[in-house]
Amino acid sequence: MVKQVSSFATRSAVFSKLLSLLEQADGQRPNLLRVLTYHRVDEPDACPALYPGLISATPDAFDQQMSYLAANYHVVSMAELLDACRTGAALPPRSVMVTFDDACRDFAQHAWPTLKRYRLPATLFVPTAFPDHPDRTFWWDHLYQAVSTTIRCDDLDTPIGRLPLRTPTQRAQAFGQLKDYMKTLPHRAAMEWVERTCADLGVPRAEHNVLGWDELRRLAREGVTLGAHTRTHPLMNRVSLEEVRAEAVGSLRDLEREIGAVPPIFAYPSGGFNDEATRILAREGFAMAFTTVRGVNDMRIADQLRLRRINIGRRTNLALFRARLLPWSLYLNRWRPLSGA
Repeated sequence: MVKQVSSFATRSAVFSKLLSLLEQADGQRPNLLRVLTYHRVDEPDACPALYPGLISATPDAFDQQMSYLAANYHVVSMAELLDACRTGAALPPRSVMVTFDDACRDFAQHAWPTLKRYRLPATLFVPTAFPDHPDRTFWWDHLYQAVSTTIRCDDLDTPIGRLPLRTPTQRAQAFGQLKDYMKTLPHRAAMEWVERTCADLGVPRAEHNVLGWDELRRLAREGVTLGAHTRTHPLMNRVSLEEVRAEAVGSLRDLEREIGAVPPIFAYPSGGFNDEATRILAREGFAMAFTTVRGVNDMRIADQLRLRRINIGRRTNLALFRARLLPWSLYLNRWRPLSGA
C-alpha cells in the first residue's frame, strides 16, 4: 500500500508543482554535482537470459529523462569536471553528469543515439577483460539464467540453506538471496561457487553482453568518454590489495592500448571499495573515482576518489527522477557514509 501511495504521489499534479518550487529555490547554487548511474537501457524482455534487475530504463523512459535534463540542467562532460577540479573553477548551477557502468551493448543501441540527439555528454565505464571475449559473462547473468531456467525442481543446497526452485517466485527469491550472499564473499570464492553451481544446474552460460573494442573505439571517436571499471569486475573490497592495483591499473592500461588517451577515472564495481582501495587509486594517479553511495556532491569539499552517484532504476518515473536531482540529499549525506563495505 505504501508503494502504491508513493507511486500515485509522484505522478500527481500537486507533487509536480511542489517539485517545481523546490527546483526554483535551489536552482542557482554552484558547485553541486549530481552524477547519474545507469546500467542497461532496454525493454525488460529484450533478452530473458540477462538479469532484468539491472535495466535502468526503457528506451522511451530514458528519452524522457534526457529530454528533461537537456531543457533544465547543465550536463557536464568528464573533461569539464576534471578541468574544473584542476583549476578550482566553480561548476555551473544545476550541474549533472550521466554515467553508465559495464559497457553493455544496449548503450550503443539505445542510450547513445538518444544522448546524441540531445547533444548530451556521457561517460561509459568499461570492465576491460570482457570486450571481444564471448566466453566471458557477468556472474550475476550466469547465475540468474541458471537458477531461473534449470529443469531441476528440487531444493538447491547452498551455504545459506536449502532454497526451493519449484515456482518462478521461488526461483526469483533464490537468485536474489544468492546474489546478495555472493557479494559478502571473497571474490575468488564467490566466482568458484557460481561456476560450480551453474554447472550443477545444467544450464549453458548466459549471453555475452559487452561491447567489443571496435564498437568502443567508434563511441570514443563520437565523443563518449571511456573510464576504467576494473578488468574482471570484482568488488574492490573483496580482493587482495595486489589484485586491487592490478584490476584498476590493468583496466586503465587496456583502455589506453585499445582506445588511446583516456582520463584517469574509475568506477568501483557494484560500489565495493574501502580505504585501502582508495589509497591505491591515489598512489596510481587516478584523478577521480565514483561510488554507488547515493547523494549529491558538493565539489568544494568532496573526496574526488569517493564521489557519490544517483542510481536510476526502471521504476524511476519522471517525477521521482526530478526529485532525486534536488540538492536536499546533501543534508542526508551524513547518514549515508562513504563506505563500500
